[in-house]
Amino acid sequence: MSRIPNLHLVWFKRDLRIHDHRPLREAAAQGPVLPIFMVEPGYWRGQDVSARHYAFLRESLLDLQRALAALGQPLVIRTGEAVSLLAAIHRRFGLAGLWSHQETGNDWTYRRDLAVAGWCRENGVIWTEFPQDGVIRRLASRQGWAGRMDGFLRDPRIAPPAALSPLTGIEPGAAPDADTLELRPDTCPERQRGGRQAGLQCLSSFLLHRGEGYRKGMSSPNSSFAACSRLSPHLALGTLSVREVMASVDERGDQLDAGSLGWKGALSSFRSRLYWRSHFMQKLEDQPNIEFRNLHPAYDGLRGSDCARLAAWQKGETGLPFVDACMRALHATGWMNFRMRAMLMAVASYHLWLDWRAPGLHLARMFTDYEPGIHWSQVQMQSGVTGINTIRMYNPVKQGLEHDAKGRFIRRWLPELASVPDAFLHEPWTWEKASTLLDRHYPLPIVDHVQAAREARQKVWAIRGNDSFRKTADGIQKKHGSRGSGLKASSERKKPKASGSKNQLSFDF
Repeated sequence: MSRIPNLHLVWFKRDLRIHDHRPLREAAAQGPVLPIFMVEPGYWRGQDVSARHYAFLRESLLDLQRALAALGQPLVIRTGEAVSLLAAIHRRFGLAGLWSHQETGNDWTYRRDLAVAGWCRENGVIWTEFPQDGVIRRLASRQGWAGRMDGFLRDPRIAPPAALSPLTGIEPGAAPDADTLELRPDTCPERQRGGRQAGLQCLSSFLLHRGEGYRKGMSSPNSSFAACSRLSPHLALGTLSVREVMASVDERGDQLDAGSLGWKGALSSFRSRLYWRSHFMQKLEDQPNIEFRNLHPAYDGLRGSDCARLAAWQKGETGLPFVDACMRALHATGWMNFRMRAMLMAVASYHLWLDWRAPGLHLARMFTDYEPGIHWSQVQMQSGVTGINTIRMYNPVKQGLEHDAKGRFIRRWLPELASVPDAFLHEPWTWEKASTLLDRHYPLPIVDHVQAAREARQKVWAIRGNDSFRKTADGIQKKHGSRGSGLKASSERKKPKASGSKNQLSFDF
């Protein structure tokens, strides 16, 4: 096929939809559009990705391919590295422009985008990128950021183009299977399905039925699977835009009468989490190395590695029932509410005294909704290495008693504890018949969680209690802190409590 005059390529990445998609709309106004998704093997060799991510992606691509075909030109899927594929397309057809959304991804996508930008400059191809999450590129200061982000979220949604001109002679193609990409087998029987239609159904069921109990039900693993919106994987892959979700929440709020206090409170809480989502993604945009390095350098070298402890934590075999139940549920579902995510990370960091990078990678692979900007900011926050956040050492037994008092969640995911009476389920080592079970069918605790927390607290606070630490922390707060949070500089704040906070925010929705 010969060159196509004025051809514009729309590169889909984490924006797998045709609605509220400015690059698609703008490119279609310029000339014929070639919509493409590039399956990049290098990305799928990363330590933070998994087959469950890819399965959700493939389902979303099929949905997007159908939606674009209905406009006249289906999605074209190609496998290879971005620069090589773009060069081949440019040689064959000629490109008048490259269009996409900005991406705040992991280090691999950051470096890939730098390479693409270099190729575009060398070949005279104009690459136009648009924001899609309220994240602002090259932000000089957080001053005024919240207002700009709010303005973006409140902007009108963008309708898809009325039609796309069909491009003859170009096969749509299909995404390779997980085996072709050499992805490790990853059984996740209760994983959410991908695609815009699944996302719209999830949004509708939350706003019309499930969401009223959001505030009350979000913390317990028994209720949160239904009470939370479960929209996080759809926002992460962009089958729905955050602006679409915000508009739907506002529209639902306008429909409520004065007596719907439960619904109004739920929607208010959910709306605030949409704002905080962009706040945390902005941190990675402003400082990409937080995927690898402690935000506060005073914590460098504080923790080490322990392969045996890490493996036990990853498998859900720490001997701490509530921790193990949460990990096994995450393996099977690809999702967990925020409080339990925070507890898993805190136990790894404080009780098992593991450096956050390896546990963070495991959780990234397990979360179907892995969003790098949120994930690595939260991993550091829950590990206590930001220097500006409250240190929260979750007591894993206390968390279980508070959020799974009757043990229903533990019994579902730890069938080997079936014989343990309810009174001892959260601490089976205190049962008089523990010797018949522990270290045989279920492990003894690999640490004394009370003593481990005490030792961790002493080590962490020994680092925080000096003027040099506080001076650096003030600089971090100035760069990354929310201007609407009302937080004072760290040197003006009282020493925070070491326990969990009832004001803990949820970013898994």
